[in-house]
Amino acid sequence: MPLAQKPGAGPVEARCVRLLAKAADAASIEPVVEPHLLSRAANELLIELRASAVNPSDVKAATGLMPYAVFPRTSGRDYAGVVIDGPEGWIGREVFGSSGDLGIRRDGTHATHLAVEADAVVEKPKGLSWEEAAGIGVPFVTAMEGLRRAGIPKSGETIVVMGVNGKVGQAAVQIASWHGARVIGVVRKREAYEGHANSAVEVIDASATDVATRVRELTGGKGADVVFNTVGDPYFEAAHKSLALRGRQILIATIERVVPFNILEFYRGQHTYVGIDTLGLSSVATGAVLRELGSGFASGHLKPFPIKANAIYPLRDAKAAFAAVAGSSRDRVILRPDAAE
Repeated sequence: MPLAQKPGAGPVEARCVRLLAKAADAASIEPVVEPHLLSRAANELLIELRASAVNPSDVKAATGLMPYAVFPRTSGRDYAGVVIDGPEGWIGREVFGSSGDLGIRRDGTHATHLAVEADAVVEKPKGLSWEEAAGIGVPFVTAMEGLRRAGIPKSGETIVVMGVNGKVGQAAVQIASWHGARVIGVVRKREAYEGHANSAVEVIDASATDVATRVRELTGGKGADVVFNTVGDPYFEAAHKSLALRGRQILIATIERVVPFNILEFYRGQHTYVGIDTLGLSSVATGAVLRELGSGFASGHLKPFPIKANAIYPLRDAKAAFAAVAGSSRDRVILRPDAAE
């Protein structure tokens, strides 16, 4: 439902989901909705938000796992909405975006409005709902940044995605298969791949077989050119042993911080390890990554995550939305401003 703000009207009183202080744990997160007067700087756009996503990083930042997170602040990194104030030619444009600093180091997207740099926003792909566009951000940026840094696998190359049914895993599958790579997915228990792909995805059940041995079998002994490890230490050794000569392992998360590391195998295999932390990307840098993905969404090679009706929450139910994400929901959880609240 559109909000009441008129185009080009200047400052607005936004309703914002505020985190007033660090929570002891996920169950103790107590977001409140407060009004805040919001206006744009000269290099910014003022956006009337239609949807914003809740990410695991939002939960972690609320519980003090990111020491640079500020309090109080408005939470949220991903968004989609309509520009209502900005330079000539911007007003009325439908946009979306994400960020490593929004909602962490400065006020974010869990609100009715957002002020953000013009260079950070991206045109919303036509045909996508507001909720779908808002759900693209962090997972696709993380996947794309990892593959950019490691070298996007192409036709004739093999990528193994560990944690393939997670949202970053699914985004990595979409991007890699779009570029013609062969994709092998790893799951921790027997299940099929759940997401979109541009070619068949072979799945290895880690509970029933040795992952590295199976990867070698599937690749004629060569191993994987790229392993995208979305889980961290539980798969670190299997990923290491799955790599081909000059293979690359991408790491974005972990449970335990320290892992065994065989330096001899590492340098004799001429391996590369790539660490990705999208929280280090500014809004503008994040926008540049999303723009690289635009043609994929336009062509249909990339598809947004399906958004379930029961995973959409009004701002006043932000606590329930945070709880759903903290509970490891596989759904993409969305907050949607509603003028009738």
